[in-house]
Amino acid sequence: MGKIRLSRPINEMRSCSDLDLVSLRHAPGLEGRHNSTNSTALKCASSIILSAPAAPKPARCDGAPQRLGWSVERMINPMRVAAAVLGAILCAPLFHGGLDPAVAGPIAVSNEAAAPLPDATRPAVELHGRAYLFRGAMGPFFSRGMDRLTDRIEQVGITANVYEFTICRIIAAQAIRDYRESPAPIILIGHSMGGFCVLKFCEILEAEGIRVSLAVAIDPAHVTPSVPLNVDRFINIFLSKSVLGGGDVKPMPGYRGHYASFDLSEHDEVSHINIEKMDAVHEQLLTKIVQLATTSAKSEGETVPVRFVVPPSAAIELWDSGMPVFARPGDSLQTIAATYHVPLWSLIQINKGAERTPLVPGERVVVPRHLVPLVEVSAPLPSRQ
Repeated sequence: MGKIRLSRPINEMRSCSDLDLVSLRHAPGLEGRHNSTNSTALKCASSIILSAPAAPKPARCDGAPQRLGWSVERMINPMRVAAAVLGAILCAPLFHGGLDPAVAGPIAVSNEAAAPLPDATRPAVELHGRAYLFRGAMGPFFSRGMDRLTDRIEQVGITANVYEFTICRIIAAQAIRDYRESPAPIILIGHSMGGFCVLKFCEILEAEGIRVSLAVAIDPAHVTPSVPLNVDRFINIFLSKSVLGGGDVKPMPGYRGHYASFDLSEHDEVSHINIEKMDAVHEQLLTKIVQLATTSAKSEGETVPVRFVVPPSAAIELWDSGMPVFARPGDSLQTIAATYHVPLWSLIQINKGAERTPLVPGERVVVPRHLVPLVEVSAPLPSRQ
């Protein structure tokens, strides 16, 4: 049986991922970052991992022994490592307030992170804010897109860290302290159980009278709670048929923020384990985060929540909410779609029964929108003979 020789007691290690770095740093696509978690989960995981059978060849952790102050004689069986990580998740008191915040820090930034964006691509205005991103269960395997998105947010000048969902309450407590010391917009993004954490995080901040500028859930768990009233902008990107995710998160009664829900279940190329890695989604979320510095969530007029089932052949466009417009003589959904540069299918889905042509003059039609200045259409459409 393989053994691990440690130069320090197991209960003095600073993070649960110290246990999985042995094999996870050698697994394809699992590079760089490691998370901190509580000592209870660490001890629980260590009881599994220390009994794992050894692999036939010794392995070196690319400098990890020097940084962590411990050495490994043999590489641990990856299946045992997976069991250890799962054990840590199950043993951790997920949202118990008694955990020690001292052992729960942000995931370290990889030395192999992408180079900073060129100066020409950086925003002209000075950005400020704090982004908290959360992986789902078995995050080191299945939620690596959260790490990539965190890197990109940091590159544009916004403080960002990614965590395991199991320490959600600990990070929320730290966020409250940080906000009290230096108020800044709060951005929350999570995948799977990390999406569940995002909504719990929002609830914790609501109890403290702190608003959330932007919250995004990516295929959250079915048990995810509703959107509380302190969230300015909420986006849910999910797969309604997913067993691992599938959370159709809805706003609380009385919610007045911007709400948009996107069901991607008709996109066969999208699954629970790649939905958080989609470059098109990353690009749009990054744009929204950058715009927080220049775009107010308090728009003039009525804000309408919007819900879409994105057709299989349609591009995934993440609107923020809807706004009402009123039909003029000769208007139809087709002319309104062309006027506001939105796909016809989006108008059909959020304006049930309005497919008829033409619309009644003065009829209310909801149009999806982004929270950026829209070109006002003041001139009347040409009259139809």
